[in-house]
Amino acid sequence: MATFHQIISQNLECPICLTLFNQPKSLSCSHTFCKDCLQLISQTQKTITCPICRKGTPIPSGDVNKLQTNILLSFLVDKLKITSPICTVCEMDDKSPAVSYCKDCGKYMCDSCEKGHSFWNPLTTHSVVAMSEVLSGKVPLRRRRKCRKHPNDDGECFCTRCQEYVCLRCGMLAHVPAGHQIEEAAIHEDKLIKNIKELKERVKSEKTIFENNIDFIETHRNEIALMMRKLNDDIDKAYEEYMQLLSASRESLKSQVKQCSEKFEKELQAMEEESYQAIHQMNAMEELVTNGMKVPLDRDALLSHDTLCENLKSFLGRADPDDRSPRGVTERTQKISFRRYEKVNELCLGELEGDTWDVQGGDVSPPWDVKADVELPSETFMSCMVRAPGGKMALGSYNGGIHLFSPDGRLQQTVLKDVRVRRIGFLSDGRSVARDMNNKVSLYTPQWEKLDVTFETLSRDKGGLGGLTVDRDDNIYVAYCYLRKIQVFTPFGGVAVRDMVCDRYPHEQIFSFHNTGKLILKAASHTVCLGGKGKKENVLKKEGMSAFPAVCRDDSVIVAWVKNAKSLVSIDRYTSDLKHVHNIISDFKIQWSSCWYILQEFESGKIAFCTLNRLYIFDTI
Repeated sequence: MATFHQIISQNLECPICLTLFNQPKSLSCSHTFCKDCLQLISQTQKTITCPICRKGTPIPSGDVNKLQTNILLSFLVDKLKITSPICTVCEMDDKSPAVSYCKDCGKYMCDSCEKGHSFWNPLTTHSVVAMSEVLSGKVPLRRRRKCRKHPNDDGECFCTRCQEYVCLRCGMLAHVPAGHQIEEAAIHEDKLIKNIKELKERVKSEKTIFENNIDFIETHRNEIALMMRKLNDDIDKAYEEYMQLLSASRESLKSQVKQCSEKFEKELQAMEEESYQAIHQMNAMEELVTNGMKVPLDRDALLSHDTLCENLKSFLGRADPDDRSPRGVTERTQKISFRRYEKVNELCLGELEGDTWDVQGGDVSPPWDVKADVELPSETFMSCMVRAPGGKMALGSYNGGIHLFSPDGRLQQTVLKDVRVRRIGFLSDGRSVARDMNNKVSLYTPQWEKLDVTFETLSRDKGGLGGLTVDRDDNIYVAYCYLRKIQVFTPFGGVAVRDMVCDRYPHEQIFSFHNTGKLILKAASHTVCLGGKGKKENVLKKEGMSAFPAVCRDDSVIVAWVKNAKSLVSIDRYTSDLKHVHNIISDFKIQWSSCWYILQEFESGKIAFCTLNRLYIFDTI
């Protein structure tokens, strides 16, 4: 039979860690747990969910220390720690104080009983601990399955509905008639242990994945370090030839390399820390769940254990780390190179080429220059512009024809002169698709010969005009301003395979991302990002300015902001989520302002900006 000391101590144990309460904190539901246990299960959240009743408790200022302390429990635990129990093995009436505790027998022992216990061969393998460890609360006392209604009877059964052990009498007379499911206590304990072991195996497997990701990050860190060292070596070699004359330039360049290295290291470190945090969280949750192996558990501990197991399963179901992120950092590093100047009298060693502008945090704009300012043919009234195969830019005309320009602004060819072009696009195999002023969509060969393919689009009267674009899978998107929806066709023509509806925005110009299913819209004075199903994700707008967007080859977005009243154009670069990166061109004066413009990027990196009758080409490299 359990002693009074055992009964009291077991009722002063935390349902999570199964040891004596340490700094007990009460939740709003009145359930109490150790402060450190609550800290582990709350992590960085603002609310703690009680493992027993699952009621939420707000954490004051996010600090678990500020939860209400259970002063009574704290007092009882302190009292229990200084109360030494008596020996439960001695048969004499005058029992001696206990000096040790057998975790296997569940007995307190005096000095003489402990010696006899250690000499008896069947008991030599038992785990015996000093009373000081028991009184400290670090060693949980052995629990016995007991029926709550009949404390003297063993809990031979387990009610899965009530989540508690009951004696056979209660099980047959009370729980079974009530429709509860009863099973043997030993079978339930086996299931409990099996579930814990399976969770531990999953934790082990998931930790291996994150550990491998950390190794993968380290590999790319080393590759970047090698490339950074090569950059520094090239800079040093040029510096030795130019000597002290170029010392200021040398330090400036090495500072840029250092900023590159720090930026990339910061990105890698963030990825690495995320993996370490995941491992730490899994270890903490695994430790709490493992306490469930100390069976049998009472009802509160079982409810708490079930909650912890569900939390761990949910955490293990998260997506594994994506190794493409560190690889992307390395690929960006490879684009940076050192170009040495050959003129001796130049007070500069050279310059770093590549995507180094973002190292400055977007505060320093890269240089730009106007490479072409072309007046379009007098009969041309520009309707659209899109990047064409071979590094060209195709301009469509309301009055008929598609004009092909080179990156230096030379008109190279005019095709489809009898087609009044509204929008054009290009498929991956070089074929083109054109939408005329009556909303008829036609497909052409790379040699501009019309193909016998029919697209069942809506008429201009029914749907209105709108944009057209082609995605990475050669799907053709046809937008309608009146209906404010987009039809999606395959290159085989026929009826649309699906519709996308965006009630709030007319689709004047649309652009497809190259690596995702998203779209960018020019809608009134806004730039809108749509998800794959047509749902709005982000919107860009500036007071007093009109926005004209375009999607670049790397899925970044450039937007021309036009101040019509002053005929000024500024162009900014954004991420695919429409987060600002840096300014490219500021307050460029155009000759004639209207309400209609098109922006595009050449394959060479140059940017084309077109008004109704003029084409500007900027060199931003």
